[in-house]
Parts: sequence; C-alpha cells; structure tokens
Amino acid sequence: MKRDRQSLPPIILVTGTDTGVGKTVATAALAAALQSRGRSVAAYKPCQSGNKDGDSDCSEIARLAAPLTAEAGVVLEEPLAPVQAAAVDGVELPSLAAHAERVRRLAAGHDHVLVEGAGGLLVELDPDGGTLADLGALLGDAAGFAVVARPSLGTLNHTGLTLEALERRGLAVEGVILGSWPEHPGLAELGNRAAFSSGPVTLLGTLPDAAAALPVRAFREQAPLWLEGIA
Repeated sequence: MKRDRQSLPPIILVTGTDTGVGKTVATAALAAALQSRGRSVAAYKPCQSGNKDGDSDCSEIARLAAPLTAEAGVVLEEPLAPVQAAAVDGVELPSLAAHAERVRRLAAGHDHVLVEGAGGLLVELDPDGGTLADLGALLGDAAGFAVVARPSLGTLNHTGLTLEALERRGLAVEGVILGSWPEHPGLAELGNRAAFSSGPVTLLGTLPDAAAALPVRAFREQAPLWLEGIA
C-alpha cells in the first residue's frame, strides 16, 4: 500500500532502538533531504561521548550534510553512556531544561532542528535521570520522534518496544528509518522492511549500508531518494 509522505515538525528527535544502529547517518540524511527541499537545518547532540577516540557525531553530520548549525551540548571523553562518561571526566551534565532551551533557540532560527540522542530512547542524559523521551516531552507539540532501527533479525521486537515506550508517554512518532540496509538483503531484511512498510507507523526510508563512505556530493544527492517517506 502506498503511504502518504510525512511532513516533519520543526524539531525532530532522532532516537534508535540501540547504539550503533545508524542514528548519525540518519540524522545527516535527514538534514540533506530537508535542505534539498529548501529548508534550513540545525543539528544538535545533547551529549557527545567518546571524544578521546575521535568520535564526533556533529562533525560527521557537518561533513556529510553541511547543516547551517551543528553543535553538541556537552562533549565527554570516554566512549560510555553520558552519565558514566561524565562521572569519569568529572563533568557535570547540563540539565534537560538547558538542552530544551538551546533547542528552542535553534528552532527560532532554523526551519528544522534535528536532535540526535545517545544510544536508545531511555539512556539517561542528565544527573536526574532525564532521557531523550523526557526531552521530547519538554519540547511539546513542536517536536516528534524519528526511530532508527536495524533491518536485521530482532528489529521488530526492539522497534516495537521503542514505539510502545513513546506511545505510552504520549509522544509523537514521525516514522521509522531503517539503517545499514545490506547490498544483498536476505529474507529477514526483506520481510522486516515489508512489515514496517505496512505497519501503523510510517517508514520514512531505508539507508544503504556504508552510506557514510560515499562521496559527500553523492550522499547529499541520494539522501532525498533514500528518505522517500518525508515531504
């Protein structure tokens, strides 16, 4: 069944069913696709960890998509969850309220703000146990979630749990993005994509494996084709 394209809200919180599912590439692809439609885009990462290993999701998003703004709320050295990384670094994490205020300011100067979470939806981002789900609640009706999922076996359960957590909190879900789509998909991948395509939540698109290794020009040109589910 052909589904209508999704018109994305001013603030899009990009979460994943787990770590390593392709949130950063999905955020960059969203930025490139939106900019191809003439929209101005900012990217914001509340908590960036792994700096000592050279990890910088904002730098990667800037390289691939060149949004008008790409910044992190706090940069942590250890490749750990934010609370643990901050404890090792001896750094006090910003409050969710501080992140929300910065996102609102970015939204005032851009058509869209893409907020990339850390790991999955319920990873704690501040000392009070606040999560990306809580940040979405603070941002209210201006915000919606894009859920990035693996295409492989097990993704239906992991994605279903994430979507259920969002629904129970009354948070808007804009759709699902499948990351790391293999060049030669098997029965599991094909079946999972078919299930998402006909499910109750819009399938915003499918990103090819190693998309980040493409030349930047090719990435930006192809991103709107990958994300055919957004208006």
